[in-house]
Amino acid sequence: MMSNAIQELEAVPPNVSRFHLIQRIILGKPATVLAALIVLIFIIIALLAPVLAPYDPLAQSYLKINLLPSPDNWLGTDQFGRDILSRLIWGSRNSLIFGLVSPTLAAIIGTFLGVTAGYFGGIVDRLLSRVIDMLLAFPELLLAIMIAAVLGGGFWNIIAVITVAFIPGFARVARATTLAVKQEPYVEAATAVGVSTPVIILRHIVPNISSSIVVLLTLWTASAIRLEASLSFLGLGTQAPNPSWGNIIRDGLNNVFGSPWPIVGAGVGITVVVLAFNLIGDAVRDVLDPEIGQ
Repeated sequence: MMSNAIQELEAVPPNVSRFHLIQRIILGKPATVLAALIVLIFIIIALLAPVLAPYDPLAQSYLKINLLPSPDNWLGTDQFGRDILSRLIWGSRNSLIFGLVSPTLAAIIGTFLGVTAGYFGGIVDRLLSRVIDMLLAFPELLLAIMIAAVLGGGFWNIIAVITVAFIPGFARVARATTLAVKQEPYVEAATAVGVSTPVIILRHIVPNISSSIVVLLTLWTASAIRLEASLSFLGLGTQAPNPSWGNIIRDGLNNVFGSPWPIVGAGVGITVVVLAFNLIGDAVRDVLDPEIGQ
């Protein structure tokens, strides 16, 4: 599957402006427009969580345990009397931060490692490739669980866990595309006239492999949100009582007969956001693939 993805991801045609490219991605299909609006709405909700949340997400009340939805508590309360809607709103902040920041860091680090391995070759390529292959031998969730078990919870630990889990995939794609680009005549000409290696990499290699990385980044943002939710559900991600969609579902399972709304609300949030990012990722891939996008 990885090799097929690498073959699909080609460089963006140089005559396409960035504005026109974004316009084609967002406005290309009605489903993509809807997905972009959904992502924008959730980002706004996450940014304005302190304003939009009607209650403190950590505030408990024995007088409000397992209340049904009402005008005061739109999604009711949980087994600790906490407002479910407020926890979902604050949970979106954690889930989206991890889903956006971790893949971005993984893309930067993975691209650096992949370009280094692909461009220099030799012993550097062999060493980095063996490390990447070793990490790819573990499924992302299993690798994340093992790292999280060692590092424990905490904001930066979760960022590090998800980042490390995605670095091998970015590195492999960056290495494969770098091997192809460095054989191009313009790269060989730049080398022949004595252009320095950093300039060649930054001016010729990175721009021509960036489309592959952008596609992967867009698609794996959804995977990162699912991964963070899975870790939090297992108790290895965001630690209680701080809310994230994953541990909201875990708390809801312990009280499913008292109040099913935490599971419903967080489950719908994860499903809708992941589906929206996947639709945008598919649109990005279609536009950046010359056989489809032109």
